[in-house]
Parts: sequence; structure tokens; C-alpha cells
Amino acid sequence: MKKLIVGAMLLGASTLTFAQPGCGVGAMIWKGQSGAAPHILAATTNGTFGNQTFGMTTGTLGCNTNESVQSMAMYMNSNADKIARDMSRGSGENLETLAVLLGVEQADRDAFRSLLKDNFAAIFPTSDTTSGEAVDAIVALLEQHETLSKYVAA
Repeated sequence: MKKLIVGAMLLGASTLTFAQPGCGVGAMIWKGQSGAAPHILAATTNGTFGNQTFGMTTGTLGCNTNESVQSMAMYMNSNADKIARDMSRGSGENLETLAVLLGVEQADRDAFRSLLKDNFAAIFPTSDTTSGEAVDAIVALLEQHETLSKYVAA
């Protein structure tokens, strides 16, 4: 019985780990708040109502349907610390992986690395910045960039 309970707890924890409340009703309710509690509450709200999947499919509820952005978000979720380190330096394997996931062409990679390095403080303003918040900041920066905006267009 103890093994069953521990297994259920681990399954629940792993599910929350991959929950990215960057969009959906949960993200809208808890928008602007940082830290673990609002992140978990947003993910729980989205999971309870099943609206994040709907939003990602339809491009509503603040969700981006761009598959490369979704791939970047999944990668960021598992590697945020490594990506932050590479981003602060403007180079590294994890930063290159982000570029590849977004489909950034080789000719645009220097601009991509420079943009993220120069805006590191805006992408990771605190040590409590979630991967979802960092992805949102990256997408916003790319959308405003004349050359790089094409990589985040839905």
C-alpha cells in the first residue's frame, strides 16, 4: 500500500513539473504573480478545467499555437538553469538548442544570441522566475525584433 501511495505522489509531482501555466484560465487568473504558489495554482486551475489544451489547440486563452515555441517551452521547463547560464554568456549548447527548436536560421543565430544575452535581466528578472515566464519574455522580445519575429509568428 505504501508503494502505491508513493507512486501516486510521484506521478502527481511529475505531472505538475510539466504543467506550464503560460496560458489558459489559470494563467489569466494568476497573471503577474510569481513564485511557486501562483504557478501551482494556475497549473491546477488549468488541469481542473482542461482549458489549457483547448487554448493551445485553438490559439485562445492566451495560448500560442506555434509548435516551435511549444517545443522551446518544454525544453526550457527541464533546462532553465542551464539555459540561463548560457544566455548570460551569450553562447553555449543549451542556447543553441533553443535556436534549433525555434528554427532560427544560421544567418540569424548571432542576432538571436545577442538579443537574449542583452536582455537576460528582462528574461530572468529574479531567481524565482519560472520557465514559463522566461519563455513568455523570450517570445515577447522576438516578436518585437525586426528580423527574429518570423520565428515566433503563430
